[in-house]
Amino acid sequence: MDLPTPRGPLTETLFGALRSGDDFFAVLTALPDADPGDSALALWVLHQLHYRDFTGVPDDLEWDAQLLRLRGLLERDLEQRLRSRFTAPTGLGFVADFFDWVAEHDGASIAAHVHRDATREQVLELTRMRSIYHLMETDPTAWVVPRLGVRAKAGLMELLYDEYGAGDPNRLHHHLYARGMEASGLDASYGAYIDEVPLEVLEQNNAQSLFGLNRRLRGAALGHLAAFEATSSLPSSRMVQGLERLGFPREYVDYYAEHVEADAVHEQVAVHVICGGLLADEPQLEGDLWFGAFTALDLEDRVARSVLARWESQEAVA
Repeated sequence: MDLPTPRGPLTETLFGALRSGDDFFAVLTALPDADPGDSALALWVLHQLHYRDFTGVPDDLEWDAQLLRLRGLLERDLEQRLRSRFTAPTGLGFVADFFDWVAEHDGASIAAHVHRDATREQVLELTRMRSIYHLMETDPTAWVVPRLGVRAKAGLMELLYDEYGAGDPNRLHHHLYARGMEASGLDASYGAYIDEVPLEVLEQNNAQSLFGLNRRLRGAALGHLAAFEATSSLPSSRMVQGLERLGFPREYVDYYAEHVEADAVHEQVAVHVICGGLLADEPQLEGDLWFGAFTALDLEDRVARSVLARWESQEAVA
């Protein structure tokens, strides 16, 4: 894919250096002048070096020492910000109390708006924004597989087998999303709409890569997965009804229909088998499970509030 449009001095310097292969020291010196959007885009691009290739960027830069240093600084800032928002629950056990805890953290819902009120243009905008994650769906979690004990690893592989199409390349969830985009008249190329997405979406994607790529955060990655799965089935049902209300093609409806039943099963596997297995081997990681779960819910709420506020503003002007 092509490098995105820069959002400030950091990404301007970084993208120029990635294209030219110059020394990356100047990129580090640009870091203090970066605003949140600039920093978030820089981190997203540095994470993508581990997933995909960029046009004109050599593959061996994935492990460039100065780029890894820059990524580490940006990740440290992101992690500190995420942890500053989190207060660990007291007196709760993750496996026993997780679903009740999730029910008490109900945030803003884009799916509810799509179900009842969204316009076709709003849904297309949402589809473009969500493509940043859904065209690589589950890939950040796959990094965690070799870092787990037997029970948690087997449970995660059971869940991933479904996510990756149960052996059928046409059933991969990210491929289903791509087919839905194409049928809706959108470009399904990975990263095609990165220039459109707000800071909240970048931060949401960066958090998943942060958790997946850092072994010490394996607990946070699995807690995030559990919260993601536990809050997917009902919103997916609402999305199905909203897409049908607006006359979207069957290929796109099918993507969300797939998640209505699948994630109702996946949430149980994620909490009881995967996270339960992790705790059996490494009980000291329970705090990180809660941190990852909270982060998933908090970031989704921030994305939803940002998007809904903008849509309401546009509707008020219209």
